[in-house]
Amino acid sequence: MAEPLTLYKLIVLYMLENVNFPLTNGQLSSFILEQGYTTYFTLQQAINELLEAELIAVKTVRNSSQYQITESGTGTLDYFQNKIPSAIRQDIDDYLRNNQLELRNEAAVKADYYKNTNGEYSVHCVVKERKGELIDLTVTVPDRKQAIAMCDHWEQKCQKIYQVIMEELQ
Repeated sequence: MAEPLTLYKLIVLYMLENVNFPLTNGQLSSFILEQGYTTYFTLQQAINELLEAELIAVKTVRNSSQYQITESGTGTLDYFQNKIPSAIRQDIDDYLRNNQLELRNEAAVKADYYKNTNGEYSVHCVVKERKGELIDLTVTVPDRKQAIAMCDHWEQKCQKIYQVIMEELQ
């Protein structure tokens, strides 16, 4: 069995390798902390060391860190995967299988905003499905408060918005 910190890194790599979408810090933490494998701070140390070693990559979307395994991370995991006890691999496999739809939906529906060159805010909303984007919408709004509100409502309203667009454009 691997040293504890190394094991936590391998668990993160294994989780990221076994999904085809990014996982958030919250999603990784939720599983690992619920299983009682380690503490939050030790997990964050493991994640930071994986980032420094470029075994995982992070993208920040509206205060949410989303992680994906890199090619180097996949190679490392292939080499050291046998250091993860089979019971832990089984726990991860069961968790990912039982929560895949929920995890994917959290990663597939995204909204973010940024200040554009005109001094207004562009709100970028996306719904991803399998290999591509189902909808990719950018709307310009006059102020930050409105941009935040649109981002906050995107997840709940994206299906209805998509349906209206399809009905109106057919």
